[in-house]
Amino acid sequence: MSGNDKLFRALHAGPELLILPNAWDAGSARVIESAGAKAIATSSAAVAWAHGYPDGEFLPFDTVIAVLREIARAVRVPVTADIEGGYAESAGEIDERIAQVVGAGAVGVNIEDGTGTPDLLCAKIERAKSAAARAGVDLWVNARTDVYLRSLARGEAAFVETLHRASHYRSAGADSIFVPALVDERTIARLVPELGLPLNLLAWSGLPDAQHLRRLGVRRLSAGAGVGKIALNRIYVLARAFLEEGKAEVLNDPPPELTNLNDMMRRG
Repeated sequence: MSGNDKLFRALHAGPELLILPNAWDAGSARVIESAGAKAIATSSAAVAWAHGYPDGEFLPFDTVIAVLREIARAVRVPVTADIEGGYAESAGEIDERIAQVVGAGAVGVNIEDGTGTPDLLCAKIERAKSAAARAGVDLWVNARTDVYLRSLARGEAAFVETLHRASHYRSAGADSIFVPALVDERTIARLVPELGLPLNLLAWSGLPDAQHLRRLGVRRLSAGAGVGKIALNRIYVLARAFLEEGKAEVLNDPPPELTNLNDMMRRG
């Protein structure tokens, strides 16, 4: 791993907020790294869309691993993988999945509870950490809880349930807690000191900007599928315009900022 597991761990210690514009293939990862990203995180949705599948563990896991391997080849910074629920219905299935993930070059994972039980995610976290350790990797586990994202509870009950789950995930060995769809500043300020672990938030309408989040004590900010969604939408708009007009001008309006893509892909 060339020490990337240690480097990735250090990036969560501050003082800067770790900002992750999630990638979906080796090319997007290389571009994001060139833009200044200190680590590369994948987006399960964007990776799935890039291969013609919907999100939700429909993309074959072998393809997930192939994408990770190509991303790790293309960049020098640490790589962390969004593996949804771990592609595992039971905790016993996670060992081989994690062995493949770290074997492909990732030093971190996102793993989520979704609509599953917190106890199940706890068991997956414990086994994921152990499986990675056997492979010689100090795996960073970003435990995602979907209380806010899926409206599993509302108001104060959502805050209490999030803390309850986070406490269990911390005890199981999670290294950070990911709470997508949480945007309320007061709630974020309450949550940070209670977690006992770094808080990861998802770029979402209404969320304070990065500088403000850093002051609140948030340690990590993810784009999720946002960059991939915009890229695919832009492809759709350009393709439709080119199909309608057949003019080269539509491919240069506005002029592309990246004129050295071929050179950029030379990892060096």
